[in-house]
Amino acid sequence: MGNQILLVDDDIVFNDLVREYLENEGFTVHSAYDGDEAIKTYHKQPVDIIILDVMMPNKNGFDTLKVLRKIGGTPVLMLTAKGDDLDRILGLELGADDYLSKPCNLRELTARIKAILRRVSNNEFNGVPTPNTLVFEDIKLDLGAQNVWLNDELNSFTSTEFLLLKILVEKAGQVVEKELLSKKVLGRSVNPMDRSLDVHIGNIRKKLGPKKNGMQRIKTARGKGYFYVNEQQS
Repeated sequence: MGNQILLVDDDIVFNDLVREYLENEGFTVHSAYDGDEAIKTYHKQPVDIIILDVMMPNKNGFDTLKVLRKIGGTPVLMLTAKGDDLDRILGLELGADDYLSKPCNLRELTARIKAILRRVSNNEFNGVPTPNTLVFEDIKLDLGAQNVWLNDELNSFTSTEFLLLKILVEKAGQVVEKELLSKKVLGRSVNPMDRSLDVHIGNIRKKLGPKKNGMQRIKTARGKGYFYVNEQQS
């Protein structure tokens, strides 16, 4: 049995089309046609990733995502209206791992799904206690369970945010180029019109807050990338 996917879209024809395509790619797909049904299905059926449409009646994708994020940290890829940047940014701010515009190319959708699953799998917790942690100043990253601890207090991070933070902390004090971050974290090259990295970095900044001296933890190197500030730089 392949990776389990929860596909949430009220367009029955589109839902069936995507489900059939993904099943042919080796995935097991559970379809839901509105937000409430998606939440009920998620409670009953553990899945590896959720494909979530924004535009749905009753409970839209954003409201559904808010509920899902309270339940667990399963990766979410949102389907947004073509060219609607506000929907994309809001979805990422609410905890989506990635987005794709509709109508979407099914090969591109499959590539995005595989990139997210690969990222999660590479840092998967196998149920065995491990000392595999990364400690830097007042934060600790559990590389197995993908947990982030700030001053011994657990913070909730998506898999995308976790990997971004891990890379920046490992190279603390050094500028990490956007191209490298995009390829390693999102699985694609940088697109000048794609603000995904900026939004994910913004989410990390909000969750961690400033350092004790008031200095911002992650700074932007204009035209280049980002860097996590070390003690010497602060």
